[in-house]
This record gives sequence, structure tokens and C-alpha cells, in this order.
Amino acid sequence: MSDAELLREAADRLTALAARTTPGNWRLGGLLASRPEVIAARADGGTEHVAEARAASAAWITALSPAVAAPLAAVLRAAADDGTGTPALLELARTLLTRLP
Repeated sequence: MSDAELLREAADRLTALAARTTPGNWRLGGLLASRPEVIAARADGGTEHVAEARAASAAWITALSPAVAAPLAAVLRAAADDGTGTPALLELARTLLTRLP
């Protein structure tokens, strides 16, 4: 896989996972049994327990909040398009690819 393909693949997987994950302003909100409770505050004022909301959210929690998906994917794609994939960006892409479904 070329550097550009690596960056694009990471961006594509990140975007796909964010699209199917609980949206909102994620924050810690106490404990749910013996593990941290992650709550998404939605734009309509409602809240949703991320870990309990969807099975797909569990994979996202181990990666990062969906709020950063679009700008991070844009950085990865821009580096792929213009060939500026620094060693740090390539390592980020590799790391994401090991963690993202």
C-alpha cells in the first residue's frame, strides 16, 4: 500500500465509523457500574449514554470522539493528495487502521 493509499484508507474508515456512531458533545458523567459513563449531549438538548446506545459506539470509544473525524480525515486526505504525508501522519494513519473496523 502506498503512503497516499494508507492515508486515504485511514480517512475513509474514520469517516465511516463516525457516521454510524452516536453524535454529540461527548463528556464523562460519573460511573456506570464499574466503568466510566460516556454521555453524548445532542443538539436538541437530549442525552444518550454512548456505551449503551449502540454496539458500534464501543469501537469508536476506543478510537476518539466523532467530533474530530471530519477535520482529521480532511488532514489525512490533503496529505495523500499533495504528497505531504509526514512520518507522524503516516504513523497516525497506521495506528488508526489497527484500531478502526
